[in-house]
Amino acid sequence: MQAVAPMADVLSLLAGAAENMSGPRSAVSILVLDSHGLLRNGASPNLPADYLHAIDRLKPDPNVGTCAAAAATGGVVVTSSFLEDSKWAELRHLPLALGFVGAWSMPIRGRDNGAVLGTFGTYYRDVREPSPHEIEAVTRLADVAAQAIEKNAGPA
Repeated sequence: MQAVAPMADVLSLLAGAAENMSGPRSAVSILVLDSHGLLRNGASPNLPADYLHAIDRLKPDPNVGTCAAAAATGGVVVTSSFLEDSKWAELRHLPLALGFVGAWSMPIRGRDNGAVLGTFGTYYRDVREPSPHEIEAVTRLADVAAQAIEKNAGPA
């Protein structure tokens, strides 16, 4: 019988891989939808606990941030500058306080039905958009994240 790694361990490894690819001026956060449809931290190895607490239980909303918007729309959401994006009006102070100026998020979709299971978000300390290579790589990492999420009950 093959042992299955705990979801949190798998998601942490995936977040670390995405951070290594995106460079030292980035941080990755994988959020998972809970049974109530709220975004919960799945793995965010380089974001402080107070930040994670502040964004815990966000509702998917196309008009809020990048992760909540990606979860609501099922599409990639890019914010090259928090200061210039109205979706960040109520939350921009949180990542700006950590030195991040932009982010992008990709939905994590179920393998069978395509339902959104969570989001794969990358924060940047520079105004920029993800490269085609980053989008391709995170697409593959998100597929692995979907497998891990589907094999586990998810966060409480």
